[in-house]
Amino acid sequence: MMEQMLFWALFLLLGNFCLADLPKKPENISCIFYYEKNFTCTWSPEKEVYPTVYTVKRTFLFGADRDSCTSENRTSCSFFFPNLPYPNNYSIEVEAKNVFGEHKSNVTHWYLEDIVKIEPPTILTVEPIPGVKHMLQVAWRKPEGVPFSDSYICHLRYRRVNSTKWKPVIQRMENERPYNLTGLQLLQQYAVSMQCRVDTSELWSSWSEERIGTTEGLAPNSTLDLWRVLGPAQPDGGRTVQLLWKEARADPRIRKTLGYNIWYFPENETAAKETNTTANQQFKLHLGSGAYLVSVVYYTSDGVSPEATVRIPAVHEKYDFLPFWCYNISVYPVVGVDVGVPHSNQAYFKEGIPLEGPLAKAQNITAQTATIKWEEIPKIQRRGFITNYTVFYISDRGKEFARTVNSSILQCELEFLQRNTQYTVKVMANTLAGGKNGTSFNFKTLSIGIIEIVLLACIIGGSLFFLGILVMVYSLTKPKFKRLVCPEIPNPAKSNVVLWHGDNFKSKLHLGEVQFHGKMMAVDERIPKPCLSSSGDLIDKLVVDFENFLDKAEVHRVEMMKMPENILSGENKEYVNSTCNFYSPSGKVFQGLSSSALIPLEETEEQCSERPDEETKDKSCQRPNASGILEPEQQPWEEVGLNPYLKNSVTTREFLTSEKFSNPITKKIKMQP
Repeated sequence: MMEQMLFWALFLLLGNFCLADLPKKPENISCIFYYEKNFTCTWSPEKEVYPTVYTVKRTFLFGADRDSCTSENRTSCSFFFPNLPYPNNYSIEVEAKNVFGEHKSNVTHWYLEDIVKIEPPTILTVEPIPGVKHMLQVAWRKPEGVPFSDSYICHLRYRRVNSTKWKPVIQRMENERPYNLTGLQLLQQYAVSMQCRVDTSELWSSWSEERIGTTEGLAPNSTLDLWRVLGPAQPDGGRTVQLLWKEARADPRIRKTLGYNIWYFPENETAAKETNTTANQQFKLHLGSGAYLVSVVYYTSDGVSPEATVRIPAVHEKYDFLPFWCYNISVYPVVGVDVGVPHSNQAYFKEGIPLEGPLAKAQNITAQTATIKWEEIPKIQRRGFITNYTVFYISDRGKEFARTVNSSILQCELEFLQRNTQYTVKVMANTLAGGKNGTSFNFKTLSIGIIEIVLLACIIGGSLFFLGILVMVYSLTKPKFKRLVCPEIPNPAKSNVVLWHGDNFKSKLHLGEVQFHGKMMAVDERIPKPCLSSSGDLIDKLVVDFENFLDKAEVHRVEMMKMPENILSGENKEYVNSTCNFYSPSGKVFQGLSSSALIPLEETEEQCSERPDEETKDKSCQRPNASGILEPEQQPWEEVGLNPYLKNSVTTREFLTSEKFSNPITKKIKMQP
């Protein structure tokens, strides 16, 4: 029993050791097809512990043919031309084998049209087009390895030589057409590279070898610094003149100078022009005794510079300087053929008065100050060196002042001016020969300064602020002033002029109905309404008319007391039928009653006088129905609910007529206190 256990333990140990040394399964298989060259596959892992042999099995021609390739200790294997039919589909399986066993990969399928990879194109030239700035033209050749039945596309990238950042060109390039790179900087070197792929493939070629080109620079735009060295005159009148020149400060956008052209001819014979070329910065001329004109230019591959001209005077001629002209005089140190840095100065052979005076204007005008500014006189009109400027200003009161400033200053500050005063100003430019006045102009000072305006505004604003505070405090402490400034608005809800009988009327009045003589009658909604637009208009009118009505009622009361006794007797009383439309606060219309709703004045007074004051404060007088008089509870014009605005309305109107009066006369208005 013990021996069997040892056997199985040794077997398991050796079995696990053998399994651990098997080659790993090939994974991540990738294949690339190079047209008419090879078909290569790679996989992982890249390294095994023990020597391993890999066999790549290929099935192609739609399963009709099979072959394989072998590699030892390398994770790649290739099939070579001419055994590479195209287009075709390949099935690939990789087998790894060592002394302990073997391991196979999964089968992968490859369409050659999708994985074909071609060689990069060849860039032939990268050059500028003569006369065209900011551009390079790229000429290139078709890449190798493109299947004859397929088309291809290419991309381009470029960068400045001193930069590592590439810029891609999005445009598609094909059929070996030259491509123009635009938007480049002047006189800069650019590196260009390209790559291509077959239209059907997903794989781009590697980038081509870089080619470098330089854009065009600017044409020379400055003249040479040119001067002459006159030799002694010979017995025959001839002499030697040495020309020396120096280029202006170098512009990095201008190419290197290739050479210099010299033209010279007698001053009065322009047709007899001679030309010489040199690469040096000096040249010797053998001239006659007459005057000559000499011009020198330099040229680059981008163009020619402007001419630098110097006059060679005749042998017996003195140098003629024009008056009132400014000359630049430069002295150059010369050692052999080397020219040093010159020292320059300006000078007038003769100075004069300026042709024009300064053009001036006034700015920043206040109550007591103003700034006078002027423009510099053009150099051609100065006729000498400006030494200083004088500003003359005179007020409308006849007092004149003047101030002088240096020639480098183009403005003057005028101070201590008078308020609200007009001044006339002119500026004179002075040279050693004299001065010239400019055009005079006027300006007027302010009557009050800005600071004063701000201060006055602050004082007024502060005063109004404190006054407002005082008024507010006084209004709160003085009741009379408070009522004058802020009058109290009467509250209609607290008025006792009219009492509405809301509770009694609510039980008898229904929507669209009124009680009349104990019967319910429908209210016609089509009854014409007065011109008052709303209940608010009626309220306003009643309030205004009520004041006038009280005055008139008192007059009528006195007149009625003077009338004969028989007029007030009950025998000849006649009531005026008056139909009135009454409006409730909700906008409903109620029609007034006929004469049966009215009662004689005496009966009303008797009934009301018998009641104590305490009862009349809260109730209206009760009127009997037997006499045909409608009680207050039965008035159809009363509205459900209490409208405080109509408390000041008249509750009862009575009109009496007699045989002696054609118009109704109001005898008395009864009101609730």
